[in-house]
Amino acid sequence: MDASAPRRDERKSALAKRLPLLLLAGLGLYLWQVTGTPERDLAFQLSGPGWASVRAVDLQISDQEGQLLKREERFFPSGPPPELNYKVDLPEGTWDAALFVKREGSDARVRLETLLVAGEDRYIVQQLQLPAAVR
Repeated sequence: MDASAPRRDERKSALAKRLPLLLLAGLGLYLWQVTGTPERDLAFQLSGPGWASVRAVDLQISDQEGQLLKREERFFPSGPPPELNYKVDLPEGTWDAALFVKREGSDARVRLETLLVAGEDRYIVQQLQLPAAVR
């Protein structure tokens, strides 16, 4: 029975030696998650007529100085779905969003602009309509 007592002490001391390292790693992981830029779900709801002829949408999100934060282009052989969803890393604040819409049979792109306001909520939803002159 005396031989098992030192083994328990060895296990306890090994755990005690590793505990500060494990706590520090846990704290680092927590801080990394809390202080990082949150990923937001951005949804553009396409309302009104004219969207069936759209074949491409180029999304560009920039800050107030014009620095581009995200750009993504999507193509649609038979028109876009009623809602376009994007995952974007955006801190809290106001951001400029420009969508360049390419329609079937036209090389010109229609520019749609909107402001994105990112607060504490993870979701940002915007409604978009094509201008009457383009429909």
